[in-house]
Amino acid sequence: MYIDQKGTKNALETGRTFATLLADMDLRQRLLEARTEDEFKRILLKHTQELAEEQAISIRVDHGSAARLSTGGESSEGERLCRFGQGIREDLARRLPHYVSDYKDGLTGVKTPQKVLSTTLFLYFACILPAIAFGVLNDHNTHGKIDVKKVIIGQTIGGLFFFVFGGQPLLILLTTAPLSLYIKVIYSICEDFQLDFYAMYGCVGLWSSFFLVLYSLFDVSRLMRWSTRSTEEIFALFISIAFCVDAFRDTVKNFQENYYAPACKGDSLPGNLSSKTRVDTPTNANNTVVAYLLSQGNASAAEMTECNRASSLLFLLLMFGTVWIGVSLYNFNKTPYLQAGKREALADYSLPVAVITLSFVGSYLFQDVTVERFRYDDKNVFMVAPLERLSWLAVLAAMGMGFSLSLLFFMDQNITSAMVNNPCNKLKKGPAYHWDLFVVALVTAFLSVFGLPWMHATLPHSPLHVRGLADVEERVDQGHVYEIIVKVRETRLTGMISHFFIGLSLFLLPYPLAYIPTAVLDGLFLYMAVTALNGNQMFERITLLFMEQAAYPPNHYIRRVPQRKIHQFTGCQVTQLLVMCLFGFAPWAYMKMVFPLIILFLLPVRHRLVPQLIEGRFLEALDGEHQ
Repeated sequence: MYIDQKGTKNALETGRTFATLLADMDLRQRLLEARTEDEFKRILLKHTQELAEEQAISIRVDHGSAARLSTGGESSEGERLCRFGQGIREDLARRLPHYVSDYKDGLTGVKTPQKVLSTTLFLYFACILPAIAFGVLNDHNTHGKIDVKKVIIGQTIGGLFFFVFGGQPLLILLTTAPLSLYIKVIYSICEDFQLDFYAMYGCVGLWSSFFLVLYSLFDVSRLMRWSTRSTEEIFALFISIAFCVDAFRDTVKNFQENYYAPACKGDSLPGNLSSKTRVDTPTNANNTVVAYLLSQGNASAAEMTECNRASSLLFLLLMFGTVWIGVSLYNFNKTPYLQAGKREALADYSLPVAVITLSFVGSYLFQDVTVERFRYDDKNVFMVAPLERLSWLAVLAAMGMGFSLSLLFFMDQNITSAMVNNPCNKLKKGPAYHWDLFVVALVTAFLSVFGLPWMHATLPHSPLHVRGLADVEERVDQGHVYEIIVKVRETRLTGMISHFFIGLSLFLLPYPLAYIPTAVLDGLFLYMAVTALNGNQMFERITLLFMEQAAYPPNHYIRRVPQRKIHQFTGCQVTQLLVMCLFGFAPWAYMKMVFPLIILFLLPVRHRLVPQLIEGRFLEALDGEHQ
């Protein structure tokens, strides 16, 4: 089929044609990267042919639709109702033709080697450090049942399996804080009812995997069409808050153990000795006091001999230093210093530079100050869960917990997928919601059987992975500078290589990885929380509450929505966020089991309650797919 074209065009029509072509940001980027005139012409001609083919297909589709309407053709409602396995088939049909290009796109193109290398290093540090941090947390919560070594092995196996067989290679699978809390709940139940932890853990994971398989086969991920930008931003902001809570919780713990230790208080000594008196007391006299207290059974040697306030101050220095260096380098490309290529390189390597620098500062420059490091036990990891030890009542209880856990997997996995596949990211190869959920179900089943920590697609690592592989273009609108993504290199190489090195990191345990202080890990959490706020419109609208109206940025919703309606919508989002924090950070372990349902309720709240307060045309501007 050929499109009717004029033999000649006037200047206006020629200008309109070139304007249509150059409106495509991807084409502009490829033309800028062209090295010869012939390559420039070839790219322009190829894009023109593709555009003509798309117009021809569009015309045929429109004619076919008109014909069906005129003949009273049947709709595809019956096909939509019979959906068993159809979503997985569509995902595979969409993604399999691109499987080879998922590897080639990580090798070819201008700036591609640099982007792949920097993103691989970023993923290595962004995955191995949380794995260590959550390994320490799980080790504490389960009394050594799940430790750092198990988390790293689970991260390696699950990550490599997903990057080889998953549909969307830009998703990053990790164990998360909500999963660690859920593991703690399982351990508490096992302690209360005298159950084998590995058996109960494996049974809960297998039930969750079973439900996830059902969700993927019956295309339950179609519910995510009700997930809007508002829901994704609320969940992303909750994850940022969770990172901050974890970091500051460790800070408080460190101050309680060191800065406010009994040895640092004057009332911890016998008689009327004050803190100043203790400092001025000779060493042998101080040892005599300690020996006396130990003989009376009032304190331990560690409590009385260690007043390590310098350790707490160093903790703050390392944590906030990691954040400061990382965020400063991350935003360095916005400064006028150095050349554009060097600024971009510093921004790409911001996280590795921050971690290595502050680890060196903590381990060598302040080597006389005691810093907290993670515990490591070298023991057998691959032990099959003894499921036969569970009674049928325990299996039923595990089914209920597995269903609740599957909801957490479902929402986290699909919300992260939706944020990665957002049209703003300009991805070309399409999503794979159902197939990715099926692969995560298989990973969950394997990890559960061997007592390894669960994992799913997570924030903010996945969007930051997209950002690392993207070419970004700056725009200026009325004095406000903002960035848009031009194109993204959709490749599996970054994830596979980084997880291969994560697996090799087992040979670096306990040293030199143990030279990374815990404070640097907490600084990583804060770095992730801060960088994840970039582009979060909910956070931007929260800042409007403290900003003079004349200084509001010229965003599309500022121009289209009254100020009162903007603040009402922000208030609705903040209320939902506070409810999530109430259940997510509640001190009662059993209350956290309701948290997955709270995430699920975000969908009906957005589509049933919020429209009662804000008109549809305003919601379209506030919660649409605009930048």
